[in-house]
Order: sequence, then structure tokens, then C-alpha cells
Amino acid sequence: MTALLPLVFSSGWASGVNSYATVLLLGLLGRFAGVDAVPAGLQRTDVLIAAALLYAVEFVADKIPYVDSTWDAIHTVIRPAVGTAIGLLMAGDATTLDQAVLGATGGTTALASHLVKAGLRLAVNTSPEPASNIAASLVEDFSVAGVVSLAVAAPWVAAGIAAVLLVVGVVIVVRLAKRIRRARRRWREWRASRA
Repeated sequence: MTALLPLVFSSGWASGVNSYATVLLLGLLGRFAGVDAVPAGLQRTDVLIAAALLYAVEFVADKIPYVDSTWDAIHTVIRPAVGTAIGLLMAGDATTLDQAVLGATGGTTALASHLVKAGLRLAVNTSPEPASNIAASLVEDFSVAGVVSLAVAAPWVAAGIAAVLLVVGVVIVVRLAKRIRRARRRWREWRASRA
């Protein structure tokens, strides 16, 4: 279990930021790069196709102001569930306690990073131009790709980077809380105007 913990933590963090990219990258690395730590379930063709299609939708939705926050709200359940599932799949035939620990680590880390991402994106939505949304989304995509790729090669380094990014994100969200509350109010008004 100790060997899998940093990989599960890193993939949990990445799942909270972009679960479809995480599943797609892990599956591709397992299937084409021969990474043994990636479960066979993530390497299946149907899983890779579904993850690629959903990532394409998220790639677009994540760059549109307020649509990104709506997308994040919907994924408050999905991203932690994906992080938990990845942790459980990586646990494989581990003992029940190991499975519980790895599943909980993946899900909890995904939830924490998702809440940080959603909070930061609400703050970004207070900016009047869409360029900041596009820039934030691209930074997130590259961060996920980097952490996931590093996690299969150097899991402890990737886990350290994911932990630092999580802590820095929490500090930024706490400092921007007033701006985030204002953005949340605007988002609700925008959503109400669309209904």
C-alpha cells in the first residue's frame, strides 16, 4: 500500500482538477507506455474513448466564464467519485483496509483539489474578460498532465508537488474569499437569468 499511496494521492489531486484528463492520461500511459501501476480497467478502449470525449467537452466548457463554474458545480460529485474509483482500482487485490485507505485518499484529495479549483475559478470569473478563464484552464490542464506523468515515474515527487499545489490553492482561496462570494452571487444571477 505504501508504494501506491503517492500515486493515488497525485491522481486524486489531478482528478479533482480534471477527472477526464486524469483517466485518459493514466489509461494511455498504462496502455502505450507499459506503466504497470495503471489498472487494466483504465486502459480499456471504451474507457479511453469515453474519457477523451468527456475531456473534449470539458476542454471547451472550462474556458467559458460562468459555464466553467456550472460545470464545476455538476462535477462536485463526479470528480471525488473518480478519484475514489482510481484509488480502489489501484488497490487491486489489496486487503480491505488497504482498499479503504487508498479509496479514501483518492476521493478526499480529489474533493479538496476540486473545491480549490472551483473556488479559484469563481474568483477568476470576477474578471471582465475571458482571457483569464482560458489561461487558468490551460494552466490546470498542463498541471494535471505534468503531475500525472510524473506520478507514474516518480510518485513521491509528484505527491509532493500535488500537496504543495493543494496547500497553495487553499491559501489563495482563503485570501480571495470575498471576491469568490461576489462571483458566486453573480453566477447565481447569471444562472437565474438563463432559466
